[in-house]
Amino acid sequence: MMNPEDVQKMLEKAFPGAWVSVEDMTGTGDHFEIVVTSKVFEGKSLIEQHQVVHAALASEMDKRIHAVKIKTRTP
Repeated sequence: MMNPEDVQKMLEKAFPGAWVSVEDMTGTGDHFEIVVTSKVFEGKSLIEQHQVVHAALASEMDKRIHAVKIKTRTP
């Protein structure tokens, strides 16, 4: 189980200067809604953007994070 603040810190470390929002969707600490706004996504397809976010969370996916709903944006 993780808290949204820990997930947010992981993403902020992976995407310096990005705006990141993380919400626990179910209250169980393993389903999160994530919004990331970063220049890193410029020129990438939506699938590529989501792959980058998944990669940033790879160490916790299927361990403490079961599911994520991702929204990515460019500034």
